[in-house]
Amino acid sequence: MTKSAQLRTLLKPPKMAWNPTDRKLLRAAGIEDLRKLARKRVPRMVFDYTDGAADSERSLSRARQTFADIEFQPSVLRDVSEIDTTRTVLGKAQELPFCLAPVGFTRVMHPEGESAVASVAAQFGIPYSVSTLATTSLADIAAAAPGGRHWFQLYFAEDRAMVKELLGLAEEAGFDTILLTLDTPISVPRRRDIRNGLTIPPSMSIGTFAEAWLHPGWWLSQIRGGAPSPKVLAATSNGSASDLIKKVFNPKLSVDDLEWLRGAWSGNLVAKGVQSVADARRVADAGVDAVWLSTHGGRKLDRAPVPVELVPDVVDAVGERIEVLVDTGITSGADIVAAVALGATAACVGRCYQYGLMAGGRRGVVKAMEILTREIEVTMKLLGVTSVDQLNRSHVRLR
Repeated sequence: MTKSAQLRTLLKPPKMAWNPTDRKLLRAAGIEDLRKLARKRVPRMVFDYTDGAADSERSLSRARQTFADIEFQPSVLRDVSEIDTTRTVLGKAQELPFCLAPVGFTRVMHPEGESAVASVAAQFGIPYSVSTLATTSLADIAAAAPGGRHWFQLYFAEDRAMVKELLGLAEEAGFDTILLTLDTPISVPRRRDIRNGLTIPPSMSIGTFAEAWLHPGWWLSQIRGGAPSPKVLAATSNGSASDLIKKVFNPKLSVDDLEWLRGAWSGNLVAKGVQSVADARRVADAGVDAVWLSTHGGRKLDRAPVPVELVPDVVDAVGERIEVLVDTGITSGADIVAAVALGATAACVGRCYQYGLMAGGRRGVVKAMEILTREIEVTMKLLGVTSVDQLNRSHVRLR
């Protein structure tokens, strides 16, 4: 080979994109890069709504630090030329060992909203959890991803007739799993949102209105897409958005309601927001199919337990009866691998894909999924593991 030919093999042109959003997404190497892009693309009030957590935000920071402190225990001299990232979760095989967690008012982050997220989840072969506070109807979400798997996160209102209507909407749209949220008996205002003057449903003060104009792309897209509103709740009853939202927070929620729901819903039922071994046993006794260890992304009780630290004990207590999911503090594919190695059936991510959505709509969500997929595959190979099902506690150490 001549020297000029050798030089040509070395000087391969980089991937190019004419669209400025595509160029920025192309350079994103990790979820933190998408977070930085998101911060530039949307007004502070919108970014902080997604990025923030409760009070001092210790629940979130402690969860992230716990993941950062988990030490991997690799094994060498393994053939990892081929790996299998599939995982069976709640009776169905999926391409990757995680799901997308529910986030309310997704169209505030980007007008493509829940429909875009659902279609990307279907593309990557993982479930998408839709919030009770979704800004797109369940039927439209299902239509946007006809081959996808959809879960519905349920806030259990005091009015069981309203709950029945929500269950009916989910069943009609082909959703196979209900995620009953247990950690939100009341609506909790967060400090960032208070400082920004943001309310749910969203409204703006003069200051936040002015700040929004510094992001004309977001502003124009919101005008074109129409004001986001709680479309799922609006299908159950009349009233203002504020009135509808107030109905779903239920400080009287009890085990009796969980048992009633088990009888009213024939599909999979997951208890979301469990934060102790004792409560994991209680919901298992009530007949759920899985327990979702969660602190709502650190967005409710400050200084709450770190969910991933609970995984081994909860698996030991109820793992033979029900599956165990976990969220909060996950920022990489390596975190997902660590959670599964500790015993979780699957991990659940929220902010990761929301950063992508804010950064570039559907294209940004695709980028987030590509990043997480690559990191999962790399971590597994470096651990000497050829399938997700091989992961176990010998591969990790909680420091």
